[in-house]
Amino acid sequence: MMFRPDSYNNTANVNEQIAFDQGLRSYMLRVYNWMASGLFLTALVSYLTVNTPMGNLFYHTVINDMGETVQTAAPTGLGFLAMLSPLAFVLVMSFGINRLSTQTAQTLFWLFCAVMGISMASIFHIYTGESIARTFFVAAGMFAGVSLWGYTTKRDLSGLGSFLFMGLFGLVIAMVVNIFLHSSAMAMLFNIVGVLVFTGLAATDTQRIKLSYQTFYQYEGPDMAIKRSVFDALTLYLNFINLFQFLLQFMGVRQNNN
Repeated sequence: MMFRPDSYNNTANVNEQIAFDQGLRSYMLRVYNWMASGLFLTALVSYLTVNTPMGNLFYHTVINDMGETVQTAAPTGLGFLAMLSPLAFVLVMSFGINRLSTQTAQTLFWLFCAVMGISMASIFHIYTGESIARTFFVAAGMFAGVSLWGYTTKRDLSGLGSFLFMGLFGLVIAMVVNIFLHSSAMAMLFNIVGVLVFTGLAATDTQRIKLSYQTFYQYEGPDMAIKRSVFDALTLYLNFINLFQFLLQFMGVRQNNN
């Protein structure tokens, strides 16, 4: 039996496409595993900060009417440092992607998630644990749905992503202005816009990560792919955390003493 050259080329192309698809699925799974592991670490650190003496380092304690020592949502100096430090981690990881080693990038990711856990522990002093858990699962469902859509859709979402990114800048500026205005109506509007923005970014960033895989699949080695998966996980992690926090403004039930 004789094989035609074009038949051989078609077989090679099919095999290459299969290998590419398998690599893409493996890469996306690695990204989601990093993200999920980071969220778990954040939740664990938040729980330990609230329910162990470790929390006294980051949040003030008071004596309640029953004579019990309890933590408040007011951060200590170290608590303020923990709240501000995630921004430093994000900047270092974002601008150092080509200079950081894979091990360093992974270590910074874990440290970032841990510090985020400390900074987010204050929500347990403000909202009931039941409403926090309910909001988390709603946010997880929304995120999973739009991320899956971003991964599977054939529509180009790059234009939407640029629009949402500019909207994010506008949202941040408006929220800073409202610190001085103290408008509850504007705050409610910001929460609505925030949910929409980060829901959209979850989809557009997922598609961007999927499409960018083809570039470094062809030109970069496996070590760079492992490191990139950490940075891509960080992007999706931030989208989820922000979506969760904005949703909490709607769904969170405040503690009786707040």
